[in-house]
Amino acid sequence: MFAAALKDAQTRVQIALDEAMAGLDGTAADAMRYTCQGGKRLRAFLVMEGARLHGVPATQADRVAAAIEALHAFSLVHDDLPCMDDDDLRRGNPTVHVKWDEAIAVLAGDALQTLAFEILADARTSSDAGVRVELMATLAKAAGAEGMVLGQVLDIEAESAKAPLTLEQITRLQAGKTGALIEWSACAGAILGKADPAPLRQYAGAVGLAFQIADDILDIEGDAAKAGKRLQKDTAAGKATFVSLLGMDEAKAKAKSLVAEAEAALSPYGDAAENLKAAARFVISRDT
Repeated sequence: MFAAALKDAQTRVQIALDEAMAGLDGTAADAMRYTCQGGKRLRAFLVMEGARLHGVPATQADRVAAAIEALHAFSLVHDDLPCMDDDDLRRGNPTVHVKWDEAIAVLAGDALQTLAFEILADARTSSDAGVRVELMATLAKAAGAEGMVLGQVLDIEAESAKAPLTLEQITRLQAGKTGALIEWSACAGAILGKADPAPLRQYAGAVGLAFQIADDILDIEGDAAKAGKRLQKDTAAGKATFVSLLGMDEAKAKAKSLVAEAEAALSPYGDAAENLKAAARFVISRDT
């Protein structure tokens, strides 16, 4: 059931992204479309499932899902740049700055970010202007200096820190870098449905942290070729990870406890939230 729902979300959000970029042309537009292909689409899935729980039409949910995937794509394009992580591959393909150049990568990323807010501002996303404003305001906060950008800055600063981060510090870092957009994705459906997002916010907080712990575990147990560059960089910088701080066994136990916490947060929705529960289990069982 979960696998089918995730596949459906991947298909639907790609259609919505293609429609949102249909009128664009030029090199930057080509790069935007290039980077908006593939991926797990977990954020889109969270938007769609949260919307379904609150009776929001799929046409609206798909647009919001496209917005978060566009913004996520922007973050990946910029994260791959030589001034950041300097990655040559993304999802098995050359990164945007490798396929084109750094200037096009910066511009394509900027355009993807603005596209996200253009989608949310459109009346087709919601007929209620207040809902559209709330979606835009909360996404801006999640992506900006209090969320994703803050997390990235803390990550960069950790590379030159005199001592590795503490568990509290790395948890704060990842709550911004990874968790903020996951939380927004989970809560967006409730915002669209004019409902209380508190249960979904609690769910997403646990899922986001479990997601990052699983990433740290994969860096050690997963494909060495995929993880090697990041591991070399982190080791050279003396950066701490959840695994280095907790140990492998405790890190795995922590991830499992977070999944249980996430599932418990969904109790107000009953069986209707089974796909979201399965998504929480998926984040710690995936192999990529």
